[in-house]
Amino acid sequence: MAKAKGGVEEMVLKGKIKVPYTWYVGECASRFYVELRDNKRIFGTKCAKCNKVIVPPRSSCGKCFVPITEWVEVKDTGVVQTYTVVHYAVPGIQPLKPPYAYGIIKLDGADTGFVHVIVGADLTALKAGTRVKAVFKEERQGNMLDIQYFTPV
Repeated sequence: MAKAKGGVEEMVLKGKIKVPYTWYVGECASRFYVELRDNKRIFGTKCAKCNKVIVPPRSSCGKCFVPITEWVEVKDTGVVQTYTVVHYAVPGIQPLKPPYAYGIIKLDGADTGFVHVIVGADLTALKAGTRVKAVFKEERQGNMLDIQYFTPV
């Protein structure tokens, strides 16, 4: 072991610290999550300048840099733009038991895609362009996982 200043032996304690926290997601995300939780409806925001519908919603357009105030309901169906299959388990951090897929899903009525879980598919047949539908949890809490997963239609 190395000696610290003053001749005291340095010591390292290995461990994990759990730091639970809560934060305000903002007005835009709050409205999005409330709609998921209470009504099983998915909303995006529409930029008045470029007309792009962004899901999950944003309060400003990343392309035009203008504030967005218009809300648009999109379908709970869409298409897989790209994906990756998870084959191995990492205890404590995965939402499901492998194998399953994470995909970027562009919902019908949206111009952007977002990442979510895909299950119920033959993972060897899954491909970009596969049509999927959201499956909502019965007991929702107001977060992205209120959409339990997407499944092929």
